[in-house]
Amino acid sequence: MNKQAKTNSQAGAKGKARAVVLGVLMLAASPAIAHGMETPPMVLSVGDGDTLTVLDGGHKRVVRLACIDAPELSQGPAGARAKAALKTLTPPGSSVTLKVQTTDRYGRTVAEVFRSGAPQPVNQALVRQGHAFVYWAYLQQCDGLAYGEAEQAARSHQLGVWGPGIGESLDRPWDYRACKGSKSCS
Repeated sequence: MNKQAKTNSQAGAKGKARAVVLGVLMLAASPAIAHGMETPPMVLSVGDGDTLTVLDGGHKRVVRLACIDAPELSQGPAGARAKAALKTLTPPGSSVTLKVQTTDRYGRTVAEVFRSGAPQPVNQALVRQGHAFVYWAYLQQCDGLAYGEAEQAARSHQLGVWGPGIGESLDRPWDYRACKGSKSCS
């Protein structure tokens, strides 16, 4: 073997060894890939009380929480508290599981969101804490009884949007959006 052929052979062997080492390191660094499992969606940000953005399969996905409606940010303190509550339940960097129902007209994924190991969806927890209303018009794919019980518990304990002097005076988010910018609403 001449000197040039020997050098090329050694370089090729070193390159293959580096590729094998790199591959092993990648697999060790990502157990989910090593076992053929996908990485669960990771929360990137919280937009408001019923919307968050996740990284899912390498793609950003805006998720609208199904079966609930939280006060809008422009509805004052109730909207800000709803956003803070969702951020507490799903902090950026946390892993979640999505039970996808559909895609809405804005291109958002509509889903129930679960924290790791939690049997109750985050959506339902927000209602139980009084930070969101059951969205009765869009409850078909959720456990209506559980959501109704969660809302009743928040009401009876006067939590959040059901607090003294708030529950009766706060416009429901769906009514608020319908009237926003309309001259026919007071």
